[in-house]
Amino acid sequence: MNTILILVGLGGFGLIFGSFVNALVQRIHAKRNWVTERSECLHCHHQLAPKDLIPVLSFVLLKGKCRYCGHKIADTPLAELAVPIIWILSYLFWPIMLQGVGLFLFIMWMVFVIGFVALAVYDLKWFLLPNKMVFPLIALAAVQVLVLPLFYDYSWKTVLDAGLAALLLSGMFYILFQVSAGTWIGGGDVKLAIVLGLLAADPLRACLLLFFASLVGTLASVPVMIKHGMQRKLKLPFGPLLIVGMILVQLFGSTIINWYVSLVTV
Repeated sequence: MNTILILVGLGGFGLIFGSFVNALVQRIHAKRNWVTERSECLHCHHQLAPKDLIPVLSFVLLKGKCRYCGHKIADTPLAELAVPIIWILSYLFWPIMLQGVGLFLFIMWMVFVIGFVALAVYDLKWFLLPNKMVFPLIALAAVQVLVLPLFYDYSWKTVLDAGLAALLLSGMFYILFQVSAGTWIGGGDVKLAIVLGLLAADPLRACLLLFFASLVGTLASVPVMIKHGMQRKLKLPFGPLLIVGMILVQLFGSTIINWYVSLVTV
């Protein structure tokens, strides 16, 4: 019963924060104050009533159109659904006990998920990872890494391993960014890699993250190539792929690495 209540709570609050993600993305892109301003239609600028802001349900009932002007709603319900789905999956597959440091890391992870979904939506829409969203996540990831040896039974080697993972990922991306003059990878990906490296907390897990991101990117591009042929120039934002890789590593990375090590040491 407790598990069901927790899952319902994660789903309900996840929908609310997913709705917040949509508002955050639109307001940062429009350079508006995302804290104090009221939600409004991007076309007619009519302020939205509470009945227009019910996550997912309002979108469905309005058939994806503004109640006041009839234009297509710019927000996507997929973002509202992504947060609760990832939260619930994270709870179900969290790799360590949800008490003590495990509970602390899970709560921090829930915050990171909100930021990651916002970044993924922004990157998918405008092929950009804004500093206003990436820099706070870098600071939060650094705080998490430092809290572990300061308040929990972790050695300072944890900080070193996390730093090396961040240096590995961001350094690799920075080289690609410089060599390609920004055509292969964007500057935002270089900064996002710092966050992901710190959260991966280990160079091996960072490499696994990169593998997952590349694999997901390949799988996502295959249907387009099949439909339009190899001549079509395909452009995929790398940020969402890295974030998917981070989620997989966070939930299953240690299990996969332990399984692989057991194979090669037999």
